[in-house]
Amino acid sequence: MGLFSHNDSNGHNLSEFWQLSQRFWLGGKPRVTGLIVVMVGVVLAQLAVQFYLNQWNRHFFDALERRDGGELWTQTFVFLVLACTSILVAATSVWARMTGQRKWRESMTRSILERWSRKSHAAPMNGHDHNAENPEYRLAEDVRVATDSPVDLLMALLSSVLTALTFFGVLWSVGGSIGITAFGSRIDIPGYLVLGVIGYSSFMTALMLWFGRRMTSISEQRNQNEAEFRAAAEVLRGCEPGGEGRDTRWMDKLDRRLQEVLRSWRDLCWQLVDMTLVSHGNFLFAPVAAYFLCFPKYLSGAMSLGEVTQSAAAFVTVQGAVNWLVDNYQRIADWRSSANRVAALIAAIDRMPDTSADVVVGTEPTPR
Repeated sequence: MGLFSHNDSNGHNLSEFWQLSQRFWLGGKPRVTGLIVVMVGVVLAQLAVQFYLNQWNRHFFDALERRDGGELWTQTFVFLVLACTSILVAATSVWARMTGQRKWRESMTRSILERWSRKSHAAPMNGHDHNAENPEYRLAEDVRVATDSPVDLLMALLSSVLTALTFFGVLWSVGGSIGITAFGSRIDIPGYLVLGVIGYSSFMTALMLWFGRRMTSISEQRNQNEAEFRAAAEVLRGCEPGGEGRDTRWMDKLDRRLQEVLRSWRDLCWQLVDMTLVSHGNFLFAPVAAYFLCFPKYLSGAMSLGEVTQSAAAFVTVQGAVNWLVDNYQRIADWRSSANRVAALIAAIDRMPDTSADVVVGTEPTPR
């Protein structure tokens, strides 16, 4: 199953999920629009702080190399200002992000409940459509994941794109070009740090796509098995005690469900082991790769210590931005799994016959 494919393996699609989402985010409500502006503003503010911290790296280590005590104290004060600003921006980011998640979940849940309420006298969902088994779990847990993750992921993606564009310029200007001698000729490579980070990041992304290719299907199967185990336990709790064959029959069923849950967690464990090989290796090698690329120019005197640290920090920043997919692959897979299950629930409800007049559940949410 493709991570970003429009249709899942069961044939349902996410169009209705996106329509309900657009109704909330693009409905033109002033408070929702204001919330979007705040979230974008937070991303821009974080980028500005990150840029000035990168500049600070250069000035601080150049002063350290010169043993300039006065400049070191000045840069210490600058760092404190940047740190305080970063803390305030981070706190604002948490508020904006969680407010958006909470209100989106409320809007999505109310929309589904209204649809379901209109079909409340129809056949029970579990017996009506096998694609929407355990609707209570989907309504509670899957809607939560389906509305939480996109806010985090999209803010991180916007930040990554803007960060990459900004710090590509830093790498190009500070790193400059490097000359290599091959077959008796000297070749100058302009923007070699930019080329280096693109090559390194592309390699790591390809590795993650390969090692994590089964993550979505494994995550979706795990969620399904967990929901079926919970539903079986609920049925057992509601049964009258002392029924003939009741204990052994239901305990056998629960045991089968439990084994399926444990098997799905074992599959998830091995999938995460594979992905950790890539993500942790990337965490260790990225800064070292940056320093190795800078060493030749530093040893030749073409780079100062401050420029090396600035370039290395920019390299790691760009690499982290470009490797957004590597860092978020598991969460994207979990979101895709939950969104698929929510889409299946919406489709199953829509296929049930209408049995009542329009029902309104609560009020349309607004951020506060």
